[in-house]
Amino acid sequence: MTAEHNIPPVWDERSRILILGSFPSVKSREGQFFYHHPRNRFWRVLAAVLGCEVPGTIPEKKAMLLAHGVALWDVIASCEITGSSDSSIRNAVPNDVGPVAAQVQAIFCNGQTAFRLYGRFLEPALGRPAIPLPSTSPANAAWSEARLIDAWRAALGPALDL
Repeated sequence: MTAEHNIPPVWDERSRILILGSFPSVKSREGQFFYHHPRNRFWRVLAAVLGCEVPGTIPEKKAMLLAHGVALWDVIASCEITGSSDSSIRNAVPNDVGPVAAQVQAIFCNGQTAFRLYGRFLEPALGRPAIPLPSTSPANAAWSEARLIDAWRAALGPALDL
């Protein structure tokens, strides 16, 4: 069965970087916002990198992103997927990230699957490379939250002038 992406991108004219995930998890699709599963470390890691409190509500999450010039979306618009497993993604159809990507200075991918899918579907059309970040997914148990924060800070810091 084909799953559809139901979350619009977060961005505005001040967005300087774009972070792309692969495709929303079941919990994110149910909650209609990115990284909605409480065990996903995305919001804690990004808040630590930005020096902010961890946002709790969707409006707080959007406000944190936009206040710091961060755009957020996913590579895939629809696909066949089993549960939330990136490794099960088949028959992927990419999002049209062109309008968002056109204004940002750097593109990052949250995890190797997003990076691989970006390279396959979006990089040829956009002509812009992306920078891979270690996944904040709880499935990436080899990376502690502290290690993720250090890696994300090293990558995002220069792009955001942190």
